[in-house]
Amino acid sequence: MTQIHLFGQTDPGLVRKNNEDAFYIEEKRGFCLVADGIGGTKGGEIASRLFVEETVTAFAIPDMLTESNAPGLIRQSFQRANAAILEYAKDNPSCKGMGCTAELIAFFPDGFVLGHMGDSRSFRLRNSSFKQLTSDHSLVQEQLDQGLISPEEAQKHSYKNVILRAVGIEEKPCLDIIKGKVFPGDLFLLCSDGLTDMVEPRQIQPLMGSSATLKAKVTALIDQAKASGGRDNITVVLAEIL
Repeated sequence: MTQIHLFGQTDPGLVRKNNEDAFYIEEKRGFCLVADGIGGTKGGEIASRLFVEETVTAFAIPDMLTESNAPGLIRQSFQRANAAILEYAKDNPSCKGMGCTAELIAFFPDGFVLGHMGDSRSFRLRNSSFKQLTSDHSLVQEQLDQGLISPEEAQKHSYKNVILRAVGIEEKPCLDIIKGKVFPGDLFLLCSDGLTDMVEPRQIQPLMGSSATLKAKVTALIDQAKASGGRDNITVVLAEIL
């Protein structure tokens, strides 16, 4: 049975008064998530909260996560949250356009399944290899993939925050599902773009690879984002395979 240690933290940053991010960790069941609200102060905060609530409800059913049930539970979580956000916006016109980006990972014996939508990101540190597992659903990423702009131009692009997919924006959004094996020592990072817009991967890797506790690593990542400007809410969740 895969053993996991989880720790997460969220911070409003240095510019925004409210925090539209949310996270949830459940070590015993082996899953965790990060959600980043969009669509305005009130709506974004509600959308990310709804994603957490619907995921917790979806994952309350099975006794144990397995390779066969984990993908379905992740899809169900996104579908439930998408419907709940759309329904809330319908009943509350002031929240029209609300939604959230989201990362949701579930661990089972020897493997993981990750659901991804939007421009929040997930990474894995395995030994000295640091890998981004997700690809942003954004206008800038699309232009980057097509070779229209360089990575340096993408980092400072004026449309950097224009996302093409999010939970709660349309009836049937496309969900990325990523699967893989896990090994002792693997360290997974789920984060909102409040981290990655401020801190480059080359700066993230040494902070994750230090000998510090998970709590200290999470705090160091958030502090680095704030030291670099802290222009957005910052949410970081780490999952260590023991």
